[in-house]
Amino acid sequence: MGSVSIKDTLKKYTMVIALVVIIGIFYIGTDGTILLSQNINNLLSQNAYVFVLATGMLLCILTGGNIDLSVGSVVCFVGGIGAVMMSKGINVWIAVIVMLIVGGLVGAWQAFWVAYINVPPFIATLAGMYAFRGLSNVVLNGYAVSISNKTFLNVFGGGAECYIPDFFHGENLNITCVLAGVIAVAVFIVVSIKNRISATKKGYVTTSVAGFYAKLVIISVVIMFLAYKLAGYKGIPTSLLWIILIVLIYHYVTTKTTIGRYLYAVGGNEKATQLSGINTKKVYFFAYTNMGFLAAFAGILTVARAASAQPTYGQFYEMDAIGACFIGGASAYGGTGSVFGAIIGALLMGVINQGMLIMGVDANYQKVVKGLVLLAAVIFDVMSKREKK
Repeated sequence: MGSVSIKDTLKKYTMVIALVVIIGIFYIGTDGTILLSQNINNLLSQNAYVFVLATGMLLCILTGGNIDLSVGSVVCFVGGIGAVMMSKGINVWIAVIVMLIVGGLVGAWQAFWVAYINVPPFIATLAGMYAFRGLSNVVLNGYAVSISNKTFLNVFGGGAECYIPDFFHGENLNITCVLAGVIAVAVFIVVSIKNRISATKKGYVTTSVAGFYAKLVIISVVIMFLAYKLAGYKGIPTSLLWIILIVLIYHYVTTKTTIGRYLYAVGGNEKATQLSGINTKKVYFFAYTNMGFLAAFAGILTVARAASAQPTYGQFYEMDAIGACFIGGASAYGGTGSVFGAIIGALLMGVINQGMLIMGVDANYQKVVKGLVLLAAVIFDVMSKREKK
């Protein structure tokens, strides 16, 4: 049994520190505007698709640095199907189920070529990017289709009432939102302490006591700050609940399940994984089928927020998801990364986008900055690997 050094701890949370620094820079540059309640709400809601897609993309990257270039087109294709179905009066829940099934089938189609025919993921998903973008235009006939179903819009974050109501009717502050923050902090502390005790009993390496409690305090403060800010606007957006649900489910999948361990194993050493008796083809199939399913869910959130589906939706979404994963610490070689890391990466990119937008930075320079940040993250990964060798 031992403890992790301060140097290792700082390296582990490099992107978290970078996120805090960047928020501080934009806080100064925007005279505090970036941390206004409405802007924080917009940051979370506008980037909901990135959080979902980055979670799925991480599983593909874990298998060996592989990516899925088709997700933006799949978002548009699935969103178009749902919008057309609802415009024809089909029940909203039937439409949602069909959208998710279609996304899963699309993912399985691409997973088959990757896993069983050994088509390189880059090529298989590049083909999908073109094909499903074309099918999106076919489904929508090249036109925008509006979505007016209030149930769909409110549940998935696009309606006027897409916020959890304040059951305590606070005047200037959403009391329900604040209480949700308190509950989240309490659950986080209890689970963290329980996991540390369990790890200590099993003889695993853990962080120092000071580092552990510092982590508890910092994350608890962040949760309460976020809850307070959201409470000052309209409260908890329904899209945030979906993000939290996805993140928690896939954090559990990647850290507590057999398939999660297999994903890391394949990315770490595929040949050794095969020799140990693990069917690596099924691991690839799971990763890419799951990516299609989550792309469909991102499509639902996207068209709900926009209250419409258009043939242009989803462009460059794949780049946002890939960038979020690599910036969040996923290795370009596979086998390394975490769901929470991908979320940090997505937040960092979202903060950069919104900060530069508020400051009036030209859109072209925004792309330059995002590209440089991504390059810096990958260089950091490469240098870290070289240092270990």
